[in-house]
Amino acid sequence: MKKLKQRWGVSSNFQLAIIFIVFSITGSSAVYAAKPFLNWIGLNRENFSPDFLWGGLIYLIFRILLIFPIYQFLLVIYGWLFGQFKFFWEFEKKMLSRMGLGFILK
Repeated sequence: MKKLKQRWGVSSNFQLAIIFIVFSITGSSAVYAAKPFLNWIGLNRENFSPDFLWGGLIYLIFRILLIFPIYQFLLVIYGWLFGQFKFFWEFEKKMLSRMGLGFILK
């Protein structure tokens, strides 16, 4: 835990616990939010033929592509709600720049 606190620039175990809670809530929320949104835009599992292997795979790809931006957005929102906005904003900028998407935040 010391190495993780040092790497993230976190000073207390309490702050580290809050960060872990935010990560877990964000992941669960993003997965939960993706399905209704896909249904809203008309993409659901029933639209893809169940006997066609690629149909399920295409649905899964759409869902993952949708979860990613939802996760990014919720991470900053939940970080702000839990009083860790600065940490998660910096984390977000670093992650997007490593993925070559840093231009989004400029």
